[in-house]
Amino acid sequence: MKQILSALLTICIVSAGGMSQVNSRNLVSNPDRQPKDKQLSDAEQGSEDYIIGPEDVLSIFVWHEPELTNKVTVRPDGKIGIPLLSDVQASGLTTKQLQENITEGLKKFVTGPQVSVVVQEIHSQFVYVTGSVIKPGVLALGGPMTVMEALIRVGGIAEFAKAEDIQILRKSGDKPRRFRFNYKTFAEGKDYQQNMRLRNGDMVIVP
Repeated sequence: MKQILSALLTICIVSAGGMSQVNSRNLVSNPDRQPKDKQLSDAEQGSEDYIIGPEDVLSIFVWHEPELTNKVTVRPDGKIGIPLLSDVQASGLTTKQLQENITEGLKKFVTGPQVSVVVQEIHSQFVYVTGSVIKPGVLALGGPMTVMEALIRVGGIAEFAKAEDIQILRKSGDKPRRFRFNYKTFAEGKDYQQNMRLRNGDMVIVP
């Protein structure tokens, strides 16, 4: 099993580099080309601005105002403490929205405040892996994670799992969306694009 996981991890690394080069060439030669599957939009792939959550650690920087520059942890109530502004809502906002809110609030006290918000540590996002895997459970989504990486982190799939019919369940408004991942074809070096990046709340189901 360790040898199999090691080989699959190598495939993940190699395929990531290979797909990056292939995609770049495809976009140059045919910018309107789309993957054969119904693939995710840029926002769904994780390029959208990060949504802040409880327990996340943020760096708040105010240009030329060292007393207002601070590293804060989002409290369970979703708020952070900012000098001069007291409690500010952070959870549920993008970093850009929080930056704009802090900037607007500081205008009463500082001339032309320039604020930046950087997420230093992510502790509020999780994905779930369930079904026929070695160690089903909850994984902290502290950074970019693909389906294959999640499966490796739970020890791989069980011996009698239906590896060709793994599903990713994602909440999308009122209607959940389902995406398929064929473990066997990926292990054979095919259909790399199906190894999608997971998002907060995704559930990987291995039948």
